[in-house]
Amino acid sequence: MPDARLVYSTDGGRVAHAGPTARRPSSGGPPVPSAPADGVVRLWRVKGGRGGKTVTVVTGLPAADLDEVGRDLRKLAGAGGATRGDAIEVQGDCRDRLQARLEAMGYRVKLAGG
Repeated sequence: MPDARLVYSTDGGRVAHAGPTARRPSSGGPPVPSAPADGVVRLWRVKGGRGGKTVTVVTGLPAADLDEVGRDLRKLAGAGGATRGDAIEVQGDCRDRLQARLEAMGYRVKLAGG
């Protein structure tokens, strides 16, 4: 039976063990919207590439402020997120709350996308 196909085996036999489940290599996450560098902070609502989950993306902040402001915004929203490149991602659609906080911090803010 050279054409026989192995259906089930209790021993190692000719079935090679693949080890732990192989994961798809990460490309750094879904793309982040880009905006002109005009000094305006933009709040985007994005779903693409995130399994249908909504994420609020903040762009246009100075690079020196990203970590501190990102931490503050995620705490305000009560949600997780990440800082990727020059953008802050906050899980969920919380653009209104984030807009009020950013304006109180002295930034010019626009709602964009979605």
